[in-house]
Amino acid sequence: MADPIKVLLVDDHQVVRRGLRTFLEVQDDIEVVGEAADGAEGVARAEELKPDVVLMDVKMPGMDGVDALRKLRELNNPARVLIVTSFTEQRTVVPALRAGAAGYVYKDIDPDALAGAIRSVHAGHILLQPEVAGALLSQEDSNSGQGRGGSLTEREREVLGLIADGRSNREIARALVLSEKTVKTHVSNILMKLDLADRTQAALWAVRHGVTG
Repeated sequence: MADPIKVLLVDDHQVVRRGLRTFLEVQDDIEVVGEAADGAEGVARAEELKPDVVLMDVKMPGMDGVDALRKLRELNNPARVLIVTSFTEQRTVVPALRAGAAGYVYKDIDPDALAGAIRSVHAGHILLQPEVAGALLSQEDSNSGQGRGGSLTEREREVLGLIADGRSNREIARALVLSEKTVKTHVSNILMKLDLADRTQAALWAVRHGVTG
């Protein structure tokens, strides 16, 4: 049996953390390794505990979720961050995704759907609702990466198209009959050539420029 997915809970409301922990602890493949009450504590705990997935609230006192995401990126922390929010406005969710979140869910999500979301982002997927993806596209600088697509190799364009389809590195490796290590190298090259920060931006670039899997 594979190791359980290690999850860190970051929310300023204890009742929310308790509810999340109560549900997640009955999942055989998910282990809650810690909690934090604000962004600064969340970053410190993420560095200490090395979780696979962080469930992060957006609005918190002190360092909020967006600033915590930016700090985790600065530290090159590999944890995948799933935003868990009660705010539905794009102006709240979009900055978090631009800061590096792998996706978001609402606090009234069905428990089984939450477990599925955790497994999905852990597998490398990006969870974007269509309306938020559209908002991200409209806010992106239209010149970002413009003209650089020609520097991609044919294989890199294939990988990029599959990223846009929401495929994980493992799924891309299977589809293209490559090793996961080779896929990771291609992804790194794509981000470097297009001057993009993460897979979310790569997926949005692909959609804008018509690169599909």
